[in-house]
Amino acid sequence: MTLSSDSGLESLQQDLNELLQQLPAHRHGALIQQALSTIVELAEGGADRLDWKILSASLLDMKRAFQALYPYRHTRKISIFGSARLSPETPEYQMAVAFARCVTQQGFMVITGGGPGIMQAGNEGAGAANSFGLNILLPFEQGSNPFIEGDPKLINFKYFFTRKLFFLRESDALALFPGGFGTQDEAFECLTLVQTGKSHFVPLVLIDRPGGDYWHSWYDYVQKHLLQRGLVSADDFSLFTITDRLDVACDEISNFYRVYHSNRFTQGQLILRLKTELSDENIDQLNQEFSDLLVKGKIEKSVSLPESGDPASDSLPCLKMYFNQRDYGRLYQMIRHLNQLAPASPIVDHPEQK
Repeated sequence: MTLSSDSGLESLQQDLNELLQQLPAHRHGALIQQALSTIVELAEGGADRLDWKILSASLLDMKRAFQALYPYRHTRKISIFGSARLSPETPEYQMAVAFARCVTQQGFMVITGGGPGIMQAGNEGAGAANSFGLNILLPFEQGSNPFIEGDPKLINFKYFFTRKLFFLRESDALALFPGGFGTQDEAFECLTLVQTGKSHFVPLVLIDRPGGDYWHSWYDYVQKHLLQRGLVSADDFSLFTITDRLDVACDEISNFYRVYHSNRFTQGQLILRLKTELSDENIDQLNQEFSDLLVKGKIEKSVSLPESGDPASDSLPCLKMYFNQRDYGRLYQMIRHLNQLAPASPIVDHPEQK
């Protein structure tokens, strides 16, 4: 559609009129109205041509990603990060292939950046049917790899920030292999978002080749320059796992969802959805060991409220608590602890279905 032409404007006006008429009955009418109102307000002033180009390209990025990912919204996915410069002959590449194959056999899908190196390894191990590629074109290094090229699940992005949004929004686990600035950026941003509660809770696994010291050297840096200066807390180290073993990496991710299902905040409380009901004794144990996470009250059983729009997840048993919204590393300790509690009859049979 060419908006500068009379026919283009007429078509757009007709589409907008039809949309406005449908809003009162539309399931997401209030949110659509808010988005349209924001664009109208911006059009009234305060934005120049470059601003509009950024807004338009960002929306196109998001539209393509939403449409490509929507059919797979109920399947858990793992994002794999790592260097684009590692060749298929390297131990790190082979480890990433094996890791992707392992997690897809467990029922997960894999998301990579769609390029060479570790990204290619992830798509190779997962296979095209279980792969996504979130690609961005760069002057060098970044073309789509042969294991995802031409697949409808290869999504091209103009901007890094929209691409990163979907990496983190869609991921139920994050696996990072050795890499350069981009990998380090992803590692610290993922940790920052989880540490500050701006992300849903996901396991973060830092994986090296057998006997490798890449992430251990990184760990030493974080300890010396961040922890010892009081810039992070000791509990923040519970937000991630470092390993050079394939079985440990795969088990860390699958075990994270053994009992825990998902989380949300509502009415000032943290709601943890569970795959299975915990006993009263289990709840008493959680209160004894993790009462420091509460600003008031206790950890209690609850029934999820129908706010997510997904009847399946809203029917799950839950825990509710007045979480202090500060000690996320400690909260991860609690999630790992409740995942080890003996479950009763499982309510969700397939561990990788949201």
